[in-house]
Amino acid sequence: MAREVVYLHDVDPRPNYMSTWERFKHREVHWLVEMFAEMLGVFLYVYAGLGPTAALIVGNLTAESGIGSKNLHVALYTIGFAYAIGIVLAVTLCSAASGGHFSPGVTITLALFRGFPKAKAVRYIVAQILGSYLTCLVVYVQWKDLLVAAEEVLNAKGLYNTLMFTNLGPAGVFALYVSPGTNLHRALLNEFVTDFMLGLAICGVMDPTNHFIPPMVAPWIIGFTYSVAIWGYAPTAIAANTARDVGGRLMALTIWGKQAAGGPYAAIAALTNIPATVLAFAVYDLFLGSGTRTLTPYHVDFLRARVQYQQDNGLPPQLRPDGLKSGENSLSNGAKKHIGDMPGVERRPTVRNHV
Repeated sequence: MAREVVYLHDVDPRPNYMSTWERFKHREVHWLVEMFAEMLGVFLYVYAGLGPTAALIVGNLTAESGIGSKNLHVALYTIGFAYAIGIVLAVTLCSAASGGHFSPGVTITLALFRGFPKAKAVRYIVAQILGSYLTCLVVYVQWKDLLVAAEEVLNAKGLYNTLMFTNLGPAGVFALYVSPGTNLHRALLNEFVTDFMLGLAICGVMDPTNHFIPPMVAPWIIGFTYSVAIWGYAPTAIAANTARDVGGRLMALTIWGKQAAGGPYAAIAALTNIPATVLAFAVYDLFLGSGTRTLTPYHVDFLRARVQYQQDNGLPPQLRPDGLKSGENSLSNGAKKHIGDMPGVERRPTVRNHV
């Protein structure tokens, strides 16, 4: 039996001005709402991670008590957990409005493999990079006194030119750098493999036939996969997100000029995650996913609510609504669809093996 559709305004009436705004929002400026959600999502996840990163770098340079941790392992775990919580906040708060990409690599891959509109993809990428840029500016203002103090320490020790624009210097809070002497080929390999792992995790949580991952668990899996990347591979150098890298680098260029550009590593940090994510989706679709599996009950409800929202507000459909109708869906009326019942597939007799 189909579940009854219950709207929020049926149980919690909205003021007239909110009803008017929501009609205008959905019919006239939904594109702006989507961009804002992508920008805010990136803001949340980057903001969560920049704080402990600043504490680590500033604390080590200034030796001020109460700032950061002198133990690198503790600091690394703190940063990893912070980014995980930031990703959980981004996905849970902003995904309903935009779909929750928060990464140009994900947006480009969805445009290639899932039919995501190209024009919308460009808007999303702009919003994501802008979100990272603004986040870095905000955090810089919040930490400016301590960052300036750290710069003064480097100047006093004659280490400004050596450390300022590395992962150990104040600029490294925002832009991503490698340590002097790092082999860039190994940095590229480190970035690609780690981003491929992240891409697979994203594919897995997006798969509505994955019975091991209901929608409410997805943000935590993505968040802690990102943490694993930081815990294990950030010391070598990892960016994992074009928006995080490009936004942070543009902010560093705004504050410190061309010397903050990052050299050849900047291209590795900004671009590697895109082909790695594309490859991850291709591998998942070819070898791990299957269109002949049934959707989980959790995903049926989740996707049906999404389709209902799009239909009620006149938004372009991103799913096939007929496949989720209660009368046709096998999970709602108990009817079973076998692979052999599908067009173009020959039905074969069932073979039972007894052990």
